[in-house]
Amino acid sequence: MPMSETVEMLQAILGTIDEGIHVVDANGITIYYNHVAARLDGLTPDEVLGKPLLEVFPSLDRHSSTLLRVIASGEPIYNQPQTYTNWKGMRVETVNTTLPVRVGKRLVGAVEVAKDIRKLKELSERLLDLQAQISKPKRAKRSRPGEWDGLSFQFADILTQNERMMRLKDRARKAARTSSPVLIYGETGTGKELFVQSIHQASSRSGKPFIAQNCAALPASLLESLLFGTTKGSFTGADDRPGLFELADGGTLFLDELNSMPLDLQAKLLRVLQDGQIRRIGSSSAARVDVRVIAAVNEPPLALVRRGALRMDLYYRINVVSFELPPLRERREDVDLLVRHFLDKYNRRFQMQVQGISPEVADLFRQYDWPGNVRELEHVIEAAMNMVEGAVIEREHLPPHLAERSPVNATGESGPGETGPGEIGSGVPPVETWAAEQRTLPEVLREVEVRMIADALKSTGGNVLRAARLLGIPRQTLQYKLSQRGAGER
Repeated sequence: MPMSETVEMLQAILGTIDEGIHVVDANGITIYYNHVAARLDGLTPDEVLGKPLLEVFPSLDRHSSTLLRVIASGEPIYNQPQTYTNWKGMRVETVNTTLPVRVGKRLVGAVEVAKDIRKLKELSERLLDLQAQISKPKRAKRSRPGEWDGLSFQFADILTQNERMMRLKDRARKAARTSSPVLIYGETGTGKELFVQSIHQASSRSGKPFIAQNCAALPASLLESLLFGTTKGSFTGADDRPGLFELADGGTLFLDELNSMPLDLQAKLLRVLQDGQIRRIGSSSAARVDVRVIAAVNEPPLALVRRGALRMDLYYRINVVSFELPPLRERREDVDLLVRHFLDKYNRRFQMQVQGISPEVADLFRQYDWPGNVRELEHVIEAAMNMVEGAVIEREHLPPHLAERSPVNATGESGPGETGPGEIGSGVPPVETWAAEQRTLPEVLREVEVRMIADALKSTGGNVLRAARLLGIPRQTLQYKLSQRGAGER
């Protein structure tokens, strides 16, 4: 392929990239400048190509220009915020990654990939403005546990009959009495923020701000200014703005996905935890804050330390009190309880009267591993409530990834006590009988369930607890089934 065609192809490829690309030679003359970079800078390629960098951007110099610094040092610069003014007087704010370009061992120029952060910066500043308006939280009246008032969760909202979870709740209540840092580990959807808010609400800080920030939601440069605030005239060009630490003074700051925070920012967080002082970006003075920091990660913390995603010194400083929340697959006895709770919640929200789920759906829920945990279970119930027309949620009302599953457990084997249709001891009539009677599988399963519950109650003299143990289900589940089906006396 001729060299001219190669160059044209390379330029066409670079032109399709949705980020600003600016290339200069070893003398700081622009040799490539794509349309995205032109849009970010408010210029046209013709106004930049072939011209010295400092002529087009007179507010920069050899020290503040990331391109010229890389040419001078030969070292790359990653994720560097830069604020500058072009020759038209337009202010530009970007985050740049700048790399040296070498031919053999000879440095021939530098290439810069720029991302526009103006919109993100505006959003973060609006967030700070909103957070600054926070006063003492106003608690709305709640008629029942789990009915969120839009401001806070409490320990009563953590619904469980799992012994491990109940022990964790007891430990969290004790931790609420102090102001020590807390680290919570749990898979996505296990209820980390629910625990965090409960600790805050049970503490002496409950009348002060509770502020949550996901560390993965913003670029590092914006996260730092959001946490620590800015001073007028700092390198970001920001006004005097308090950060989240100042806004949470006296209260609790929840940092979710802590391992997404860059390591250099983790070091600054460590200093705040050690001396209780913060310094705004661009400021030479420190301010003391009284903030309880609670952090959460969705991977084992020590594995994050070994991988280098979490500083070891920060881990030991923030891991004063720690909680590991079990996934839903390790607390299967809570599935029925949570299903009932979410049915009640969405019955109120949608003004519906769905009474329950079919035995087939109940078995499917107990066998499923719930990789999205409690959050996934809630979304499944909400999705089914959008599809159901009667009083009971059936398999066909579930999202496809569940509705299309084979009725076996995660190991691919039949569930406990299951036998094939018509096998000895199954208590279920052969398939031929079902077809002859023109009955569906859910109908047969409901009949078998009613009969088994009646037999269990009869053999235990009507003792619900003993009958539940005999059936291998929680007592609350049996009570719910009795109330729905009238299968026996309590």
